[in-house]
Amino acid sequence: MTTWDSLMADSNSSTEQLVSFYLTGIPGYENVNHFISIPFCVCYLIGTVGNSTILHTIHTDKSLHEPMYYFLAMLSLTDMGMSFSTLPTVLKIFWFDAREIEVNACVVQMYFIHTFSLMESAVLLAMAFDRYVAICDPLRYSSKLTPQCIIYIGVFIVIRCSIVLPAILVRIPTFSFCHSHVLSHSFCLHQEVIQLACADISFNILYGLFVVAFYWGVDSLGILLSYAFILHSVVGIASQRGKLKALNTCASHICAVLILYVPMIGLSLVHRFAKHSSPLVHITMANIYLLVPPVLNPIIYGIKTKQIRQGFLRILAPKRVGLAYT
Repeated sequence: MTTWDSLMADSNSSTEQLVSFYLTGIPGYENVNHFISIPFCVCYLIGTVGNSTILHTIHTDKSLHEPMYYFLAMLSLTDMGMSFSTLPTVLKIFWFDAREIEVNACVVQMYFIHTFSLMESAVLLAMAFDRYVAICDPLRYSSKLTPQCIIYIGVFIVIRCSIVLPAILVRIPTFSFCHSHVLSHSFCLHQEVIQLACADISFNILYGLFVVAFYWGVDSLGILLSYAFILHSVVGIASQRGKLKALNTCASHICAVLILYVPMIGLSLVHRFAKHSSPLVHITMANIYLLVPPVLNPIIYGIKTKQIRQGFLRILAPKRVGLAYT
């Protein structure tokens, strides 16, 4: 009997008083968990180093103390929060084959995973507004996006995203779980945990739909409207070079939006319409959704943003870069 089969048998024979879940690595590949952990460790390392480097570059380079880079710093902090939310359970599974997680710890992990996901979406909306003001109203860019205004936006994002989830998460420890206690991911996700409950979960489902509509829906609509106004403004630019320059300043942000929203939509579709598909499909989509943005965002901004790229070079070879600009 494989580890997966034994977990299923143990969980199905458990009583309603069981307050633990069993996380899943890669079903059928338990014997090579240590090797599978290597790409995960590489992703966590790249994401942590890349986002830390962006934060250090923006903090130490006074020429980057501008609204666009303050919002980029918020994105890096959010990316690191997403990474650290999943790191403990992922590495615990692949390194020590420790799959059990208590329901309270599961709820805490759910809170941070979903909260940082909402924050990432909100930060991308703020960055879209930054690009809108920079392109459509450049003369008042500095007067609109003052340091005080950016602080207000950051505080609003934190409050807006941190207060919404406790209303449904605090109910989960009160549920009875009389069926399987095996989760299909190496971390806890709300939409999966509630499907295992033998209780009335209608409030959680309806509230979850409200969060999707009011947070993800409003954010995505705001981003789309921002780019609609940006494109309308770019069309009015006379020179072709000016149009390309304006659009190029948005390229990194567009990539960041796609990197977050495409896997998120894919994961939602899998959970709703492909519940009985292979566990590998669920695991792959969830890992892409939570691991790829923190890895790719610093790489994209490092490549596409000249000022960030120069900041990286100043950290790696300060003397050489200094001579290049003298």
